[in-house]
Amino acid sequence: MPLKLHDTLTRSDREVKPLDGKTLRFYCCGPTVYGPAHIGNFRTFVAQDVMRRVVEASGTPTLHVRNITDVDDKTIRDSQKAGQTLTDFTRSWTEKFHADCAALNLLPPQVEPSAVAHIPHQIAMIEKLIANGHAYAAADGSVYFRVSSFKDYGKLSHLEDRELRLGASEAASATDSDEYTKDSLTDFALWKARKPEDGANYWPSPWGEGRPGWHLECSAMILEYLGEDFDLHSGGVDLIFPHHENEIAQSCCSTHGKFAHHWMHVAHLMVDGGKMSKSLGNLYTLADLAQRGYSAAEVRYVLISGHYRAPLNFTMHSLDSARQALQKLAKADKALSAISPTLQHSNSPGPFQDAWDTLLSDLNVPGALGGIFGVLNKLKPASLSNEEAAAVRNGLHFMLRALGIVLPSVLENVVAEVPEDIQTLAQQRWDAKQAKDWATADTLRKQLEAAGWLIKDSKEGFTVVQK
Repeated sequence: MPLKLHDTLTRSDREVKPLDGKTLRFYCCGPTVYGPAHIGNFRTFVAQDVMRRVVEASGTPTLHVRNITDVDDKTIRDSQKAGQTLTDFTRSWTEKFHADCAALNLLPPQVEPSAVAHIPHQIAMIEKLIANGHAYAAADGSVYFRVSSFKDYGKLSHLEDRELRLGASEAASATDSDEYTKDSLTDFALWKARKPEDGANYWPSPWGEGRPGWHLECSAMILEYLGEDFDLHSGGVDLIFPHHENEIAQSCCSTHGKFAHHWMHVAHLMVDGGKMSKSLGNLYTLADLAQRGYSAAEVRYVLISGHYRAPLNFTMHSLDSARQALQKLAKADKALSAISPTLQHSNSPGPFQDAWDTLLSDLNVPGALGGIFGVLNKLKPASLSNEEAAAVRNGLHFMLRALGIVLPSVLENVVAEVPEDIQTLAQQRWDAKQAKDWATADTLRKQLEAAGWLIKDSKEGFTVVQK
């Protein structure tokens, strides 16, 4: 059974397969490296990682290309605020991104090109677009794509002309102050003329000094590493319009290809039921959550626990639930290893076939996790033979690899049966806290800690775990 994924362009579930019958070649829009990536960014990267793992577990090699945006308005602005060169500034944040990816057990892409390193490729693409009549240079030296020249513009986002114009107006007001140089409101920048606020961050071009527009880098790097036609393109839903719409226009009008044959988009992450934003103080990074005592493995588990096409609500309680789930998996693996200590690298899900089939159906991770626990909950390890335990354990690790789940090596904070007197104290502490009786709540917390128990609070309530 092959992997089927929803295709944004056709609005249907389609089989994911390589055009050449050999290697699945796909592109993911990478980070803009001007600060630490937050968990909203990583929801998309983790979903893409699971997709790649499932494809490879099915026996198909991949060529994964993910870019680094190291030149745009934000990187230029913040590097100058920091008193650093653009190169030094973006290098440090790229290293931080890579460290976070490793902590989340993300497979590194086979190719990770940067925007700055491919400015010549972007200039060459602009020259083709101008020669083909799809772009024009403005008086100030900027170059714009003429949207009216591409009849299929808006096909991916399924927007009408009026909506496209409204969206273009909003995008322009948010990014450029001199958009009056364009022939049409919907046209977008391929090359931005040098401005005083750019400082030393500019490059020569046939149209004057400046820098590429943000949308152009992906098209140029895709052409360089994946060609005119490739298998799949992925990113967050916020990139559908205008970014991916613009990529299609640029690429199709500068080459003879059809660009991406499949589009995978990942839905937004919410926090505590609302929008995630810096002003609300809920724009969490891995470092923020580590300070609260949560591991990257627990964060990853939360990020994959909802279907990638549905908004996911992130809470501290969900991290506590992830910790419990990982501990249950680790305990099951430990019980199986006591019977069958030798783990073999299996290419089959074994008794987890139903969970695997569920995963192959539009990457249904929550359904697959339910299937895994369904099998484990029915197990009685003590009654299994060595061969039976080996089959279960090898199948379990096949599924864990496909999901990128790393089991805790030490069972810390194991969720155990909470004694009745401890549960009573915990409830009394919670009631005192709700009544704003902070002194009583603090006293009860200390009593619980002295007895070897910790309390994890969230908006939904509290969880009692062993120290």
